[in-house]
Amino acid sequence: MQEELLFCPLGGSGEIGMNMNLFAYGKPDNQKWIMVDIGVTFADDSLPGIDLIYPDPGFIIDKKDDLLGIVLTHAHEDHIGAIAHIWPQIKCKIFSTPFTAVLIKEKFKEKRIDIGNNLKIVDLNGKVNLHPFNIEFITLTHSILEPNGLRIETPAGVILHTGDWKVDPNPLIGGKINSDRLKEIGDEGVLAMICDSTNVFSIGKSGSELDVRKSILNIMQRLKKRIIVTSFASNVARMETIFYCAEKTGRQISLVGRSMHRIFKAARQCGYLKDVIEPIDPREAKKISREKIVYLCTGSQGEPMGAMMRISSYVHPDVLIEKGDTVIFSSKIIPGNERKLYKLHNQLVKDGIEVISEENEFVHVSGHPNRDDLKDMYNWVKPKCVIPVHGEHRHMIEHINFAKEMQVAYPVQVENGDIVKIFPGKKPEVYDKAPSGRLYVDGNISVDEDSSSIKERKNLSNNGYMEVTILVTPKGNIHKRPILSFKGLPVIEEEEFIYGLEEEIESTTKKFSLNSKKQEHNLIDALKITCKKYSKEKTGKKPFTNINIVKI
Repeated sequence: MQEELLFCPLGGSGEIGMNMNLFAYGKPDNQKWIMVDIGVTFADDSLPGIDLIYPDPGFIIDKKDDLLGIVLTHAHEDHIGAIAHIWPQIKCKIFSTPFTAVLIKEKFKEKRIDIGNNLKIVDLNGKVNLHPFNIEFITLTHSILEPNGLRIETPAGVILHTGDWKVDPNPLIGGKINSDRLKEIGDEGVLAMICDSTNVFSIGKSGSELDVRKSILNIMQRLKKRIIVTSFASNVARMETIFYCAEKTGRQISLVGRSMHRIFKAARQCGYLKDVIEPIDPREAKKISREKIVYLCTGSQGEPMGAMMRISSYVHPDVLIEKGDTVIFSSKIIPGNERKLYKLHNQLVKDGIEVISEENEFVHVSGHPNRDDLKDMYNWVKPKCVIPVHGEHRHMIEHINFAKEMQVAYPVQVENGDIVKIFPGKKPEVYDKAPSGRLYVDGNISVDEDSSSIKERKNLSNNGYMEVTILVTPKGNIHKRPILSFKGLPVIEEEEFIYGLEEEIESTTKKFSLNSKKQEHNLIDALKITCKKYSKEKTGKKPFTNINIVKI
């Protein structure tokens, strides 16, 4: 049997978020694996009570004895957020650069998980040998510190996994994209490139952090009252920009929100943000006149518990907002968040507060490659095969078309679970399917997509709740009337609704013997049907119904 080189995404293909990618090399009966990234995505309103979602790792858990390690490209949640949920089931080595390592340690500490010596810190542009994989970290630019592409060398050839990236000539913090090394890698020969697809529809260049800094400084120089800036906490370059602009405009700065403090501390620990002015505590900031303070806070996407939402609702204990103040949303409006963000913007404007966002001023640049950035990468690397990831299906299909325009011989379209045989064969292609899916973090427990807790909660959310308690005497008769309780039903005439429901319950109950245990179960099922049918007729809702039979 000939040795194979395989690629399999378990998350992040056909979606933006929860990235998890697998590579394998060896004979079919003896393959070694590595995992690149292990991320989460965030639930929307269709999943009440669920915060985080991550890829089902069952496929690789079954192969954990042959899993050589987890290699992390950077510290965004969609690339590292699932590590504390999954690692205890595989317990392999973890490899990352210093800034990512600091945040990883915190995640394990929060979960009280001892990883021992399994976290290995890799120098910027460093190398890791996980035979048969020889992995080189390549410094790129993105919207977080220390983003890395990975040159993965195998006996079959070289794969370049880009991770998240852009071409930023002036990233302000951290190194520039290592284009010289990328060109060398291209000249040496690249069998396949796994590449970011997020901004494939966007023409031109993605833009520079330096240009954003200049624009925000001009904006802040004209503002006379309190300034509140909300942004992604992980964007340390943007954080440094707000510190810089505060100092240049003669203002103090205060950080608001747990994530903002956490990232600031991690950046300082790794040697960044050493030359900025010291932030002051929000409680102390209340004593400073409104024209001399800038707040940098979390909640740029309108998160219910984010600092920005609490500030705008006038319930934040430390930050006041008043008519004449300005809020700068220095971030992209993530698709799906438009409704709640526009609601937030409208409320602020209604209260006499100026709102500045990417829609009316230049206050944000993306961390992902536009088409001209992609052209640069293709020209440097010159891959024989391209496999688009990190995009919805529309992004990835457009990326396939783009790769063809760039004269790539073998563009391969994938979705989660597809196993691509890169080598051997006439050309790379999908040849098998791995089990894949999603797991939901429900409270502090991980459940699968078919979990009864999620189904029940959806039903409760959509249809409301009804509870019926029947008291049964020793002789098997109903004692008085049924006890009824309901929540979330659009009932106008409550007494009339209850009276009619009682009659339906009593009519159904008479058909069964209340002294028979077997019939008791049948009665419960029949009463559920009766109650739902009655409620549907009267309210249009079929509530989640619970029946109690109590013998007295």
